[in-house]
Amino acid sequence: MDNALRLQYLEAMGIQVWLPKVSLQREKLLSSEVIRDNAVPETTASANDNWDELQAEVSNCNKCTLCATRTQTVFGSGNKQADWMLVGEAPGQHEDEQGQPFVGKAGLLLTEMLRSVGLSREEVFITNILKCRPPNNRDPNAEEVESCKKYLLRQQKLIQPKIILAVGRIAAQTLLNTDEAISRLRGKVHTFNSTPVVVVYHPAYLLRSLSEKRKAWQDLQLAIQTMKDNAG
Repeated sequence: MDNALRLQYLEAMGIQVWLPKVSLQREKLLSSEVIRDNAVPETTASANDNWDELQAEVSNCNKCTLCATRTQTVFGSGNKQADWMLVGEAPGQHEDEQGQPFVGKAGLLLTEMLRSVGLSREEVFITNILKCRPPNNRDPNAEEVESCKKYLLRQQKLIQPKIILAVGRIAAQTLLNTDEAISRLRGKVHTFNSTPVVVVYHPAYLLRSLSEKRKAWQDLQLAIQTMKDNAG
């Protein structure tokens, strides 16, 4: 990506180009703490598990009460062999209507966040902890998370991503099995089933808290550096 286009994407995110100085970025990245692996038991998926089978199961799922209130399931979208896997919380109203993750204003900002580091939505795989919308966009409950957990694990196993972005508080706390605040989880490299995890603020939150966009940029840079370090 040429520098002029990159600067346009940064401006769309509300990032002033003088903020992330290289020396400061490198210092922050090097000082980032690596957290222990948050491993979970292997899924019960068969060795010949495949995308069509998994997507059909999700589409017809009735494991929890959300099946009665959804318009449709939101399986995920993007590259099924992606290096990057983005995991959000749950579908909202627009996602429930369109069957796609991260649409609307928050989705547009997420697209710009990806573009700011040279990625497109077609290059990554985007999904959620839950595949159905909770009524009134409330937080997922424990039963719902448990019902959907194996779907996410099977997606991860099929994709085998090199990095996971946990987008927002609920996704981060669920993947990392913690109740720590997102402010304490971001800025560090965690792991989930041996895959590095970087936590970023949810774009819906960033739209309400413009001053936090700088931190989102720093976390994206941390993810990029983590990929580079693991490739070396």
